[in-house]
Amino acid sequence: MLILFNKPYDVLSQFTDRAHDRATLADYIPLKNVYPAGRLDRDSEGLLLLTDDGRLQARIADPRHKLPKVYWAQVEGVPDQAALERLRRGVLLKDGPTRPAKARVMEEPPGLWPRDPPIRYRAAIPTSWIELTLREGRNRQVRRMTAAVGFPTLRLIRWAIGPWTLGDLKPGEWREAEPPR
Repeated sequence: MLILFNKPYDVLSQFTDRAHDRATLADYIPLKNVYPAGRLDRDSEGLLLLTDDGRLQARIADPRHKLPKVYWAQVEGVPDQAALERLRRGVLLKDGPTRPAKARVMEEPPGLWPRDPPIRYRAAIPTSWIELTLREGRNRQVRRMTAAVGFPTLRLIRWAIGPWTLGDLKPGEWREAEPPR
C-alpha cells in the first residue's frame, strides 16, 4: 500500500507525540501499520508518502536511490541569477557541500491554500517563489540552502517525490496510490 498525504503546517511526520501532545499523522490517517517514507519538518507542508512495505519505504527514503524531490519555497526577497546558479552548483553548508540542484524562480503556485498561521508580512520586503529539485535529503536542507544564498525561506511545500505529486490534495487529505513496480 502507498499513501499520498498533504501534510499540513505544524503537524509532526510521526504517529505519536507523547511528550508534547502536538498534532501528528494519527490525527489525519486512520490506517494501521503504515509508516512515513522520509519526513517533513513540522513547519513544512506538502507531500509525505506512507507505506506498509518496508522495502518500498527504504527505496523512497534512502538518498542512495536519488529519488528527486520537488520543493516550492517562498523566500524573502527576489533571487537573482547568481543566487540561482549557486543553488544549481551546490551550496556549502556546515555539514558539507550539497549536491547540485535544479533551481528556478516561479510564480506563486495557482490554487495554493492559505497557510495557518500565515507567514509574516513585511511591506518593505518582497517575497518570491523558487522551485528546487533535490536528490538528497538533509535536515532542513532547503531552508539552509536558500539562507546560504541570501534568501531565507518563509514557507516550504514539498510538491513531488519521484513520480508522485500532491495533485489536488488539500492539507490534511490523503489518498491511496499505485506503488512502483
